[in-house]
Amino acid sequence: MTKTLYLVRHAQASDSVSPDLIRPLVANGMIDAARMGRHLASKMQGIDLILTSHAERTQMTAQVFCEQLGIDNEVVKVEEDLYESSPKHYLDAINCVAENIDSVMIVGHNPSISYLAEFLTNEEIGSMPTCSVVGMTFEGLTWAEVSKKTGHMTFYDSPDGIMGVKV
Repeated sequence: MTKTLYLVRHAQASDSVSPDLIRPLVANGMIDAARMGRHLASKMQGIDLILTSHAERTQMTAQVFCEQLGIDNEVVKVEEDLYESSPKHYLDAINCVAENIDSVMIVGHNPSISYLAEFLTNEEIGSMPTCSVVGMTFEGLTWAEVSKKTGHMTFYDSPDGIMGVKV
């Protein structure tokens, strides 16, 4: 059985709101999230579970993705351990996913989300821009078996990249 994982860095958030936990998306972030969600709709078969930190910006990004992908908000699960955490916390969340789930999206924060993408795929990804997405598959593994270099990267998209902007 193939497991599919999408790692998403939250969309652009306000720098002028404090504390950090309640920083909302700015207008450009909302636009990027909607554009990326529409773009992903052509690539995805569906999402069984979305894990997000409890930060306002990750939850807003997940909500916009749900709207654009036609996914019910009930698949979104807030995980407080994904906020200000290490890639290990993200991996622990993946390893605890129920085996009847085939497709998971995690909406999180840098630098952990970028480090995790590289750790799982052994690809050189660098720092993921806001609202970028790395898709990967795991062949013949359970979620509990997902670990270093077990993922095959299927795509890496960013808002600028899908608009044809060269970085």
